[in-house]
Amino acid sequence: MPEQSNDYRVVVFGAGGVGKSSLVLRFIKGTFRESYIPTIEDTYRQVISCNKNICTLQITDTTGSHQFPAMQRLSISKGHAFILVYSVCSKQSLEELRPIWALIKELKNNQQQGQDIANIPVMLVGNKCDESAELREVSQVEGQAQATAWSISFMETSAKTNHNVTELFQELLNMEKTRTVSLQLDTKKQKKQKKEKKTKETNGAIPENGEGTSGAKEKCHVM
Repeated sequence: MPEQSNDYRVVVFGAGGVGKSSLVLRFIKGTFRESYIPTIEDTYRQVISCNKNICTLQITDTTGSHQFPAMQRLSISKGHAFILVYSVCSKQSLEELRPIWALIKELKNNQQQGQDIANIPVMLVGNKCDESAELREVSQVEGQAQATAWSISFMETSAKTNHNVTELFQELLNMEKTRTVSLQLDTKKQKKQKKEKKTKETNGAIPENGEGTSGAKEKCHVM
């Protein structure tokens, strides 16, 4: 499928076995697999609506191997937002993100042409937080400290228990500065509320929040 100019591209990086594919599959399909299958590069797409236009949330699940530097650089160049995943059970997997983050800064600084790279949504993610304390090698405090040092956001997740998975992608999209992107999971409820609001306005009623419809910010939602 050819890439469209209105695609919103999220790229997921991390060492092999940290759960990158599991996070993406849990978010897109709601499934979890116990077995580990190494990824070369997979792309998942989800149609969303943004400002009444159809666009695509494109999530690239990259390889955990260092054997494909050209693919890595291409993914960074095309990416709009980035998720850097490590396993809380492996301090080494956190260390392996350092060169990735350095490369993102290098390539995006060149692309930004003087604009602040801080405007690019980046999330450091400590996955497998469901594991026992005995297996942990990176505490939540240490993960947060690393994210603070890199001036990026931080969250712990569990693809296995579905902890913070949807919240991860929603928060990443909330960080986008150039457009309004959002995941509205309960579209039926949203439509019902919109219909009720329209009925009130037709009857001359004031919306419950006391605000008019002018200046309302469009939201993107999963169709």
